[in-house]
Amino acid sequence: MTVSHSIIRRALKSGNPVIHGDRAIFIWEGDSAPHLTSDFNNWDNRPRRFKRVSPRLMPDSAQPIWSCTLTVPRDAYVEYAFHDPVSQENFPDPLNRKTTPNGFGGRNNYFYMPETMPSPFHLRRADVTPGRLTGHRVDTKWLREGYEREIYFYRPRVKGPVPLLVVYDGQDYLHRGKLAVIADNLIAEGRIQPLAMAFLPSGGRWRDVEYACSDGTLLWLDQTVLPLAQEKLNLVDVKKQPGAYGVLGASLGGTMAMYTGLRMPDVFGKVLSQAGAYSIESRNFAAVDLVRHGQARELEVWMDIGRLDFLLDDNRGMYALLQEKGYNVACREFTAGHNYTAWRDDVWRGLEFSFPR
Repeated sequence: MTVSHSIIRRALKSGNPVIHGDRAIFIWEGDSAPHLTSDFNNWDNRPRRFKRVSPRLMPDSAQPIWSCTLTVPRDAYVEYAFHDPVSQENFPDPLNRKTTPNGFGGRNNYFYMPETMPSPFHLRRADVTPGRLTGHRVDTKWLREGYEREIYFYRPRVKGPVPLLVVYDGQDYLHRGKLAVIADNLIAEGRIQPLAMAFLPSGGRWRDVEYACSDGTLLWLDQTVLPLAQEKLNLVDVKKQPGAYGVLGASLGGTMAMYTGLRMPDVFGKVLSQAGAYSIESRNFAAVDLVRHGQARELEVWMDIGRLDFLLDDNRGMYALLQEKGYNVACREFTAGHNYTAWRDDVWRGLEFSFPR
């Protein structure tokens, strides 16, 4: 697409990108231009180059002007950054004030295409009484001897016992995923049954070990987290209602959520796996073998995955296997990448599937 004078003016005045049909157009001023890296190239595979705009389009410009155009589905949420080819580092787009944490200590820019928008459920509402959040220091036996970790419990403002949802990477779901606010709003609108939640923080640099289908994590959950949750929260009795609890995670946390349900279906009969990882370089995780052998077919499984996510084929394969083996499974695809904003915007659908009113 040829960039016009009006598009350049719009970008310089109102910011990047300028949306024109199914095109997202980015403008840069400077003697040389960065590259564009985004969900569309998995952040490291051939970033897009900017092209110099003819000086005749902007004869009054003090610096050369460059442009870069992406063809984007009209229902997409996209995160991106500019990439310096000299320093090999990413940096924010100075013409876009919309940024979000990237999970690695930095920030990405983002934009929504015209046929999608942020989920309204993540916004705090004045007319909704929030559930109660409490922090608890717990021993990390089975994970790391001699240490403690802080977990958070969410208790809805209702009377009577409720099911529990265990959340891996709980600090991210709580702060970046706005999960407590989402639950408040869904419960208030009667879209899901009231539930309690246990937000479990990851082990930081030990996260991969703890979430790669780890029985140590299951032992910590079974012997430390659940007894405390049953003491502090008003929970339904899973001995009387087997499988009443749910477990949620994203990325490798989604893998661990699937593994938790497969190994402890008497407790966790509801699995919500957002963009889970099920194989690494042709080696399957143990969760795949358990499904292949028909373990815990009574599970209810919700999966979602972005079409721009590098784990898309992995999730399609797992979904097909679950269907083949007779599991009650639903999988939703949407146009976004591998990030917490995408998971935040879609998780309410998984909650409605797993905890219907």
